[in-house]
Amino acid sequence: MSILWFTLAFVFSVSLAARYFSVPAGIAPSPIIPNRFLAIVAALALALVSGLRSNIGDTYLYMHSYTLEDFSWESIKGSNDIGFNILQMLLKQISNDPQILILTTGIVTNLLIVMVLFKYTRLFELSVFLYITTGTYTISMNGMRQFLAAAIVMTATKFLLEGKWKPYILIVVLASFIHQSSLIMIPIYFIVRRKAWTRSTAMLLGLAVLIVVGFNEFSELLFTAIKDTQYSNYASFDEGGANILRAIVWIIPIVIAYFGREKLRSLFPKSDIIVNVSLVGVVLMIIATQNWIFARMAIYFNLYQLILIAWLIKVFREKDQKLIYIVILVFYFLFYFYESVIALGLDYKSDYIKWPF
Repeated sequence: MSILWFTLAFVFSVSLAARYFSVPAGIAPSPIIPNRFLAIVAALALALVSGLRSNIGDTYLYMHSYTLEDFSWESIKGSNDIGFNILQMLLKQISNDPQILILTTGIVTNLLIVMVLFKYTRLFELSVFLYITTGTYTISMNGMRQFLAAAIVMTATKFLLEGKWKPYILIVVLASFIHQSSLIMIPIYFIVRRKAWTRSTAMLLGLAVLIVVGFNEFSELLFTAIKDTQYSNYASFDEGGANILRAIVWIIPIVIAYFGREKLRSLFPKSDIIVNVSLVGVVLMIIATQNWIFARMAIYFNLYQLILIAWLIKVFREKDQKLIYIVILVFYFLFYFYESVIALGLDYKSDYIKWPF
């Protein structure tokens, strides 16, 4: 765990320096552009710590599978998520050491996510800090194939905000070759590109409440619908719901976004889209309190809250913004401590990174 605490301190400090040495952006979502070199240093630190791990979540299963499989064209041509298997086949030509798979996915995933945060967040260091303290960084190491797909989808943010559906869908389809669940982001494009906090917002929240209340009936319908797909095994999971505290952590920013909606629109005209995507993630997290598997789908949406929260500070009065900034740092730091140390007892291991150095 010490490695992860050091990583948090290092990337936050470097990201803060990146914003300190920023330059005016001109016409852009954010009025400033952080220092690119320092932003890359922060991204590489996240990528290397992730890529050089030997545990956390299902990392071992991916490494074990990589070691056993031969990944020939014959064996993968009819497989699901063929893109990920092609990646493994290519990596096998370089090395049989499964660490190369973990390293490659760690580098690509984290560089893509930080790249999007760099472009669209108002406070770069805060979004990077939240990437770790919300547990999102840890989740990227558990279910790394789906998270890689989510990172690829996130690179389509530009097209989502600009209303360019063709390149957006092309990127989502590309991501689906890594994990087919990313295809859900195609209909989402047409749902979220509208003004936030309208009647459709109320309907979405109402739907979430109805699903939670009648979850047994809903889950029966859902698992019947997917019984003949590669995700049919989800029906057999019976590990309870996601931690209610985790759902609350994602709900609070949405509540603040509602009360500051007018000022947020004036600061960031495209914020309604980010709010709507984040809201879908909140709905999924509410449902996930009944069955944790829905939290996996929320991965695609919660990444956008890392952008949203960093903008929300600016909706407060200027004299209160420093206090709100500190409150956010403390709140999410405490949440990260609770989740990683108390709830999960997270213990980072690596054959390459040791503590103390």
